Amino acid sequence: MPRDPSAEPMSDIDPETAPKTLRTRAFGALVRPLLHRYWRVTRGMTLGVRGAVLSGDRRVFLLRHTYTAGWYLPGGGVEAGETALDALVRELQEEACVEVTGPPLLHGVYFNRGISERDHVLVYVVRDFRITAEKQPDREIAEAGFFPLDALPPGTSPGTRRRIDEIVRGGTAPSGLW
Repeated sequence: MPRDPSAEPMSDIDPETAPKTLRTRAFGALVRPLLHRYWRVTRGMTLGVRGAVLSGDRRVFLLRHTYTAGWYLPGGGVEAGETALDALVRELQEEACVEVTGPPLLHGVYFNRGISERDHVLVYVVRDFRITAEKQPDREIAEAGFFPLDALPPGTSPGTRRRIDEIVRGGTAPSGLW
């Protein structure tokens, strides 16, 4: 089971890993635009998935990457030859140690022009799952865990907050824009 982040003091930067994290973020800031230029030539559109993993006690699983600031729903890109659901299952296992045990519900499809003029994200709600291990920090994920829906961590991305708000309130239609 991932650690309960509400039980420990939160710090945005660990002094022992700060230089590495800052270098990784700087590298990501340089590489990301190059990757999107490459994808512009090799792909008509980029497609990603995110999973709002919701526990029965009104908590949501979020993670913090090593290469960009903020807290996000777990997810990633849909690879060639892969369905969106296969990508969601793969990304949740890789990034969060979450095994999907029931059918996820497609919440919405969003155009993410903050990344590129070609990026779309499918957001799924995952209520049936099993934690396979405690997520340990690695090259991609700095921190991960469950957070109360009414007490998201500081630095939660605006898009992540909007998606959680849409899902929790239930009546709010997805906006179409990330």
